[in-house]
Amino acid sequence: MAELEGLEFGKSDFVLLDEVTMEQFMDNLKLRFEKGRIYTYIGEVVVSVNPYRQMDIYGKDAIDAYRGRELYENPPHLYAVSDAAYKAMKRRAKDTCIVISGESGAGKTEASKYIMQYIAAITNPSQREEVESVKNVLLKSNCVLEAFGNAKTNRNDNSSRFGKYMDINFNFNGDPTGGHINNYLLEKVRAAEDLYLLPGTFPVFLQLLRGGSEEILKSLHLENDPALYTYTREGAAAATSNNDRSNHKAVMSALEVIGFSKEEIRSIYQILAAILLLGNVEFGSDGESVQVLGQDTVDHISELTATDPECVTKGLLYRTVATGGGEVIEKGHTEKDACFGRDAFAKALYERLFGWIVSRINGIIEVKNYNPVLHGKNTVIGVLDIYGFEIFDNNSFEQFCINYCNEKLQQLFIELILQQEQQEYQREGITWQHIDYFNNQIIVDLVEQQHKGILSILDEACLTVGNVTDTVCLDSMDTKLAQHPHYTSRKLSPTDKTMDFQKHFRIRHYAGDVTYSVEGFLDKNKDLLFQDFKRLMYNSADPVLKEMWPDGQLSITEVTKRPLTAATLFKNSIVALVDKLACKEPYYVRCIKPNEMKSPVLFDDARCQHQVAYLGLLENVMVRRAGFAYRQQYPRFLQRYKMTCEYTWPNHLMATDREAVEAIITQHGFQGDVAYGHTKLFVRTPRTLFTLEQERATLIPILVLFLQKVWRGALARLRCRRMRAIYAIMGCYKRYKVKAHFWEVERRFAGVRTMPDYGKSVEWPAPVDVNLLTRLALIAAVRWWARQIVKNIPPSDMLEVRAKVAALSSLSGERKDWGIGRAWERDYLSNARDCPQTSSAFIRVSKELKSKDGYGQVVFSGFCRKVNRFNKSTDRALLVTDKYVYKLEPKKQYKVLKRLPLDSVSTHTGALRHAHTLATLSETLQ
Repeated sequence: MAELEGLEFGKSDFVLLDEVTMEQFMDNLKLRFEKGRIYTYIGEVVVSVNPYRQMDIYGKDAIDAYRGRELYENPPHLYAVSDAAYKAMKRRAKDTCIVISGESGAGKTEASKYIMQYIAAITNPSQREEVESVKNVLLKSNCVLEAFGNAKTNRNDNSSRFGKYMDINFNFNGDPTGGHINNYLLEKVRAAEDLYLLPGTFPVFLQLLRGGSEEILKSLHLENDPALYTYTREGAAAATSNNDRSNHKAVMSALEVIGFSKEEIRSIYQILAAILLLGNVEFGSDGESVQVLGQDTVDHISELTATDPECVTKGLLYRTVATGGGEVIEKGHTEKDACFGRDAFAKALYERLFGWIVSRINGIIEVKNYNPVLHGKNTVIGVLDIYGFEIFDNNSFEQFCINYCNEKLQQLFIELILQQEQQEYQREGITWQHIDYFNNQIIVDLVEQQHKGILSILDEACLTVGNVTDTVCLDSMDTKLAQHPHYTSRKLSPTDKTMDFQKHFRIRHYAGDVTYSVEGFLDKNKDLLFQDFKRLMYNSADPVLKEMWPDGQLSITEVTKRPLTAATLFKNSIVALVDKLACKEPYYVRCIKPNEMKSPVLFDDARCQHQVAYLGLLENVMVRRAGFAYRQQYPRFLQRYKMTCEYTWPNHLMATDREAVEAIITQHGFQGDVAYGHTKLFVRTPRTLFTLEQERATLIPILVLFLQKVWRGALARLRCRRMRAIYAIMGCYKRYKVKAHFWEVERRFAGVRTMPDYGKSVEWPAPVDVNLLTRLALIAAVRWWARQIVKNIPPSDMLEVRAKVAALSSLSGERKDWGIGRAWERDYLSNARDCPQTSSAFIRVSKELKSKDGYGQVVFSGFCRKVNRFNKSTDRALLVTDKYVYKLEPKKQYKVLKRLPLDSVSTHTGALRHAHTLATLSETLQ
């Protein structure tokens, strides 16, 4: 648990500091950095210090340790805040966002990657294929966007040159179903500089040149030496990497996994090659006109962009202009204008390419055909990774835009964390000690206010007809903003020699004073790309390029509306970004850069203190210490935790929900850790909430079992009532069918008593097999008919009839002829009419045996044939009496060969019964 960390590691939460002072804050931050603890909490805000080395605190084991845990259960970590955002989204169906902020080089990009990896790891435990596909695309998109959107700078090896905000959509089960990436401000004004002027460059160019195969490079008219190309020459010297080949393969693989076709990937690299070749296009002048030096390069560019070489040359050397009267003329460039147009074209190509890649990824991962009624509420977790506050020796238009972006994000942080929280305490009637903090709204207004802000002044200057220079624009700013406390210039502060006249102005940002050079502001704010290039790309035979330039379909006479300036586009995108973040529950990661040397052991106190100050972390600690970690409206709190109190489950009988909530808090003994507002309950520490969550989690399975029992009982009773109804209907139907059957039987057999065969010849109606009663009735009818036949048999013949019935039940189907059609005489040897001598001999022997053995009567006598095991047969005679069974030799005057008492045959039944059984069986053999 976080609070169980040893004191040697410092305080894991700045809220636990003994005194909230800058000295104690910095001492704790430094101690934890030196001890390898790069994460520290301020309540639910994570302060992250860039370690500048690999840390063994990530991976599967760490993910398992933080999965489903509360913030304070483990040491501070990015995984903890990621899990908190995920749980809030899943438990309360609340859209959340994780805002990662800090200056360039503070570790924001790496933090966003770890957050994405954690969310991907804890979702989709059932490994559903469609969910895994979405996760793979989201993760692989990072690889692609880094290659195309990050660059090595003099302050950061992997600096984001664009702002990325990714929305991840989740279904009701908490599994990702899609997403959307917003590409905020790929620095249009910076793209050409990163390609040419800055020492760093976009990794994708070096990866292509150093990692591409010879076959690929040959098809793109490139060579594997970055020094041969103007846009990569400086960057190649500064950015040395041994992993370009593997990184190139990783990007190619990621594009395929995401879903780009082979043709699209081919077009992407053709555009990259065309950009590199554009940088090598040179111009020469003979005093009257400008020519392209080296037509081969232009031919290669036209081949790569699927355009006509003459049109490419014409676009580089001339500009088509429509006059007021509708006349179209071609205006030739000067050598300087041609170079400027070439670089603007390369910059626009790369910007459109990046935007198309982001749009294509969105088209693949966006949720399609999502019906909340069928699939449940679609919730979102947003992750913002955007470049941080920048202060360089020479700050131009791009630093101005970036710092304005950070001012807006800081304003959002102030509104959500500081201002709204204090206002809510006042609104709810909670006793509260007001915390003073700097509200940077005044700086935001300085930049974006209508008609008075710097952006409005820049746009006005760009729209003004005539020769309006950067110096004229600066004079206008000095005039309109002279009284603003956060703006100054050398004209307004003549004694400040750190600024030059007609060149510099200074803004007091929340992060510190920044001096900007006005040179190039107007050019960078305008859309200087000639329409000829737009039409050239729209008419390309490459469908990817054509799709990137929809504005090129307008003819020169149709293009009348002036395009929006870079500042206006910038402002609109920032406002949209802030609106997106404001409607979500925010979680913050505040990144700090410990030193400028990228050292894993150096902690620059002054540098870090400056970042702590402008990030407002000290004020955040004060508000958190004085405030409450959790707040919830009474009905929602009661609905979630009412099962933990006997007085509120299942429904309370109190006057208000507040009284019921008080009963829950009192039963658990949390009275000292909460405050009661007018409409909300405020909980001071997360431990109280965690204890309630634990008890709720314990009770949920019990309640589920109870609900299952009740529901199963209801289903069983419903099934029982249905079965009873079914059986009632079946009973009525069966009774009707039986009655109908009996009525038909009664009709057909009405006169059987007078028939000679007692109705044997009458055809029975079709049987109704509805129940046992019908079968019993049929059996009774058959027995009645049999009884009518049997009662006419003489009593002297009944013994033989019973014997034949017994034989019928035993031998039916076993023998074809078993003597049922003849009279059974039993004592065949005594009644042998065809052989009187045999009969007299047997009678004499039977009398001797009767006198000797004392049996009562002869049950059966007759000839039989004995077959031994060798299949030899011998004639024998068989005599069955009520006591013995005799085997006799007929050829020797019926000599007794063997005598067998009947009681030795079976001790369970009478001898006479067995004698009759043997006699019956023997009769069937005659």
